Amino acid sequence: MSDLINDGKTKVVWASSIANINAPTTTELNAGSDFTARVTPDGLKIDPSTADVDTSSLASTFDTKTVGRVGYDTEVTFKRGTTGGEDLPYTTLKYGVSGYLVVRRGVDYATAWAASQKCEVYPITCGEPQNVSPAANEVMKFISPMKVTAPPATAATVA
Repeated sequence: MSDLINDGKTKVVWASSIANINAPTTTELNAGSDFTARVTPDGLKIDPSTADVDTSSLASTFDTKTVGRVGYDTEVTFKRGTTGGEDLPYTTLKYGVSGYLVVRRGVDYATAWAASQKCEVYPITCGEPQNVSPAANEVMKFISPMKVTAPPATAATVA
């Protein structure tokens, strides 16, 4: 048995427009901003949650449930940079900015986007950026809270 190692096998792109989130094109993805190198190693947080729907009745002697609405708690922690390009996440992801957070997992980061690759596409509106409190022996960071504004494509295929 072999395990898939995560290090170096995730790509995070911010795209301003994607016509079909279930089939983003390589042109759309390459036109986006590749923020991967600015995300901290533990900074990609996309946590889904599923609500419970109570299906039991007055006659029930056991509580039964089924799946309800899905939501996402999403935020990305970025390193600040000393140049305009390095600090692009901070200058781009401002309060109210909308776009698409695209995540590719399990493929070497340096591998170019190609048709048939799997990725996740999240329609996003950014919240107010949060500067992380300074600490000794750490880089300056900020957190971009992100609101998923429509059902995402969590199993999209690059066209």
